[in-house]
Amino acid sequence: MTETTRRFPFFDEAEPPAGAEGWESMYPYYLVPSEETREHENAQFWFADTMHWSRGCHPFDSIGAEAVYLGVGTFSTRIFALPVSLGLDVRVVNGYVYISPLNVADPEEVQRRAAIFQERAGYYYANWDELYGRWKTKMEGAIESLRTISFPKLEDFDPAEVVTEARGRSTSLAVIENYHRLIDEFFAIWQYHFEFLNLGYGGYITFFQFCKQAFPLITDQTISRMVAGVEVLAFRPDDELRGLAALAVELGLTDVVTAEGSPEQTLAALGRTEEGRRWLDAFERAKTPWFNYFAEYGFTHDQQTWASDLSIPLQGIARYATKIAAGEDIARPVERLRAERDEIVAEYRALLTEEEAQQFDELVGLAGKVFPYIEEHNIYVEHWAHDVFWQKAWELADFLLAAGFTEQRDDMFYLNRYELDTALFDVVDSWAIGVPARGKQRWQKEIARRRGIVAALQGETAPPAYGIPPEQVTDPFAVMNYGVTTERVADWLGTGEGGSTTLTGGPGSLGVVEGPVRVLKSEKDLPELLPGEILVAPITAPSWAPAFAVASGVITDIGGMMCHAAIVCREYGIPAVVGTGFATARLTTGQRVRIDGKAGTVTILDGAPDDSAGTGPAATQDVPGSHATPAQAQKIG
Repeated sequence: MTETTRRFPFFDEAEPPAGAEGWESMYPYYLVPSEETREHENAQFWFADTMHWSRGCHPFDSIGAEAVYLGVGTFSTRIFALPVSLGLDVRVVNGYVYISPLNVADPEEVQRRAAIFQERAGYYYANWDELYGRWKTKMEGAIESLRTISFPKLEDFDPAEVVTEARGRSTSLAVIENYHRLIDEFFAIWQYHFEFLNLGYGGYITFFQFCKQAFPLITDQTISRMVAGVEVLAFRPDDELRGLAALAVELGLTDVVTAEGSPEQTLAALGRTEEGRRWLDAFERAKTPWFNYFAEYGFTHDQQTWASDLSIPLQGIARYATKIAAGEDIARPVERLRAERDEIVAEYRALLTEEEAQQFDELVGLAGKVFPYIEEHNIYVEHWAHDVFWQKAWELADFLLAAGFTEQRDDMFYLNRYELDTALFDVVDSWAIGVPARGKQRWQKEIARRRGIVAALQGETAPPAYGIPPEQVTDPFAVMNYGVTTERVADWLGTGEGGSTTLTGGPGSLGVVEGPVRVLKSEKDLPELLPGEILVAPITAPSWAPAFAVASGVITDIGGMMCHAAIVCREYGIPAVVGTGFATARLTTGQRVRIDGKAGTVTILDGAPDDSAGTGPAATQDVPGSHATPAQAQKIG
C-alpha cells in the first residue's frame, strides 16, 4: 500500500463545495488552516467532531469550538497535567469542526507530568463529593448570571433616572457590557465543564486498564457493568415523562394524551376537565428545569429544546402511556442492574490476591464515584447553560433587528463573535451621535454572501478525517467518547476488514439481536420508531431516552464506550454497536440486520428494505448480555 493511500487528504487539499468559496473569512483566523500552520497541521491526524456539530456551523456558532477546546486544553495540559495526553487542537474546515489529539512522547516529560497529576488529581479524587457539590453550585450560579443579561432597546432618550440618580453614564453601555458578559460566562462554563470531566474519564480508564491487565479475556462491557445501576441526573427528564404517563393513565387521560394533534390541541383538551387540569399542573412542574433539554447537543443557535417544541416530550409521554395502559412495565431495571453489578464485582474480585483485591476495591469504588459526572455534566452545561445562552443570543439578535441594523432575525449568526462586538459598538456609537449605523449596508451585503456559503457548506457531509493516521489510536478521549479507534480509522481509509455486508463499530452493549432497522436522523422522527425495530442514528443524546423503551437494538455512526448510547443501552440491557461511521448512510429503513454488541459488528441480512418491516414487532434472536465467568477469565498471575 502506498503512502498516499495510507493517509487522508491534508487540509490544503480540501476543495470547498461549489458556492462556498471564501468560507475561511467567516471564522476567527486561528480556527482555520493556514500556510503559517501547515507544517503542524499536515503532521497531525484530525477527525470530525460531528458529535457536537453535525452540520457546517454558522460563524457565531463557532464560539463553541473555541470554548470547548480551550477548556479541554487548559485542564489537560496546564492544570491537571495529564501524563500522556495534552489538549485537542481544533480547526474549522469547510464549515465543519475537526480536532486532533496531542500526545506526550518524551518519557521524561511523562514522568514529570505524572507527578503533578498524581498530586492534583489525587486531591480531587479524595474530596470528590465535596468538590462536585461545589461544582454544581458554580454551574447554577453561572446559569443564573446568564439569565440576568439583557439588551435594552435604544430609545430616543435615556431614562430620566440617568439624570435624577446622577448615574453619570448612559444605559446604552449595558448593551456592550452584557454582550461581553454573555461571551465571558460561556467560556467560564466550559472551563467548569472540564474541571471534572477528564478526571472522570481518568478514574474510569484506570479501573478499565487494571481489569484488562488482571483479566485478559474480560470484555469491555463487563467492565462497564461493574459501575452500572448508578442513579444519574441524565435519567431524570425521561423519568419525568414516565411519571406523567403513569399519571395520565391513573386519571383516565390515556386517550387524550395519545390522540393525534398539535401540542396546543392536546393541552387545550386536557384543560377542559378537572382531571386534565390536575395533570397539567404536574406537567408545568416538570417543565422547569427538566424540559430545558435540547433535541441534539445544543451547540448551534437553531436547535429546539423540549420546552420550545412540546411535541417532543408529549410524544414520549404518549408512547409510555400506551405501554402502561397495555400492562407493560416501563421502569428502568435499576435493582436488577445493581444485583448483576454486585455479582460481577464479587466474581472477579474472588480471583485476585488480597493485595490485588484491595487495589481493585479502591479502583471500582473510584470508577463508581466519578461515573455519574460523565453523564450528569451534560445536563448542566450542554442543556441548561446552553439553553439560556442561546435564548440570550436570540434576544441580542432581536435587539439588532429592532435597531434596524439587520434585516432578518437570524442575520446576527452570520457574524463571528469578534465581528459582532464591532457591529454592536457601531450601533451604540451611531445612536449616541445621532447618525445611521455606518456598517449597516456593509454587513447586509456580507451576510447575504455568507448565507449562500453556509447553505453550500451544510449541503455537504463532513469527511471523517484529514491528515496522517497514527499506527494505533491511543488517546482515551478519542476512543472512549468519540469511538475513534484504530479499526474505525482503517474503515475510513477503506482498509478495514468489514465487507460490503458488514459494518464494524465499538461494542457498546452486550447482546445479539436481529430485526429491521429504522434510520432516524433527528429526535423529532422518534414517533416513527416501532417496537422491535433496531434504531439507527447519527448519535443519541439524553433527550432520545424514550427510544430505548421501544428499540430492540441501537446502532450509531458516532460514539465510543462512554458515549450516551452505549451507557444507556447497558442500563436497559439493549444490544448496541456504536461508532460505525457509516450506518445512517449504508442502511435503509426496513433492511434486516444482525447486531452483535460484544463483537461490535452489524451484519446486513438483506440488500433491500423488507416489505413487512414497520408493521409490528420484529422477529428477534435475543442473546442475554452475559459476562465472562471466572472460569472463562484468564488471570495473569
